[in-house]
Amino acid sequence: QVQLVESGGGLVQAGGSLRLSCVTSGFTFSPYTMGWFRQTPGKEREFVASCRQNGVTTSYADSVKGRFTISRDRAKNTLYLQMNSLKPEDTAVYYCAASDLYTRDYSQPGIYEKWGQGTQVTVSS
Repeated sequence: QVQLVESGGGLVQAGGSLRLSCVTSGFTFSPYTMGWFRQTPGKEREFVASCRQNGVTTSYADSVKGRFTISRDRAKNTLYLQMNSLKPEDTAVYYCAASDLYTRDYSQPGIYEKWGQGTQVTVSS
């Protein structure tokens, strides 16, 4: 059974930090490009960051560049998102996702076929 389970969300003050984790199982983690997305009520799911199979090639939304860091641990089949200098506008449900497609652009939700259930991040001002 394919599973992506996010954790690490919570309530934090502006300027604080959180580290999200996404533990995967039921599929071979290594060949997949992994991504983080976020969504607030009434809005479309928004790209946050992606990490290619090599664990080195990463991409970030402009809104989080310089504050968030995506990484992956092949031995643990786990994806991470280190979030620093958090802002109230970062408040959202954060989802991890997996894609086995090869493309230049991993910012589109439609290319990811596996998704977690999400974890809530709330940043207070």
